[in-house]
Amino acid sequence: MSKTTIIAKMRPDGTVVELLPDGGERALPNTSMRPMTEAEIHAAAMANPDARPRTQEEQRTARRAPQTKALRRAVGLTQEEFSIRYHIPLGTLRDWEQGRRKPDQPARAYLKAIAGNAQAVLQALDAGPTG
Repeated sequence: MSKTTIIAKMRPDGTVVELLPDGGERALPNTSMRPMTEAEIHAAAMANPDARPRTQEEQRTARRAPQTKALRRAVGLTQEEFSIRYHIPLGTLRDWEQGRRKPDQPARAYLKAIAGNAQAVLQALDAGPTG
């Protein structure tokens, strides 16, 4: 038994078309789709144990994702670049991003300053004493 793979995409109007090797499209019969209703989304989520909504207790006790990675990505830097630019040891940065450690209070204040105005922090570092 042979299998055929079809590459398709959904248009904004809900119709599904096959993408042809030459770049063209061909309508697929009876494949119009509609968005799920809120009730259908909830029913599908509850039926899937990997996608079900968290209970309030699960939400309250969930491990929070570190924000350091989001900040670093927002300024568009790799871990190495962020580490060098803001004088944070690379291992420390990795520990924060991977949730092995949390920044202490001074580090949180420093990260907050970077988030508020990364350029000003960089200028302050460049203007300050070296050592």
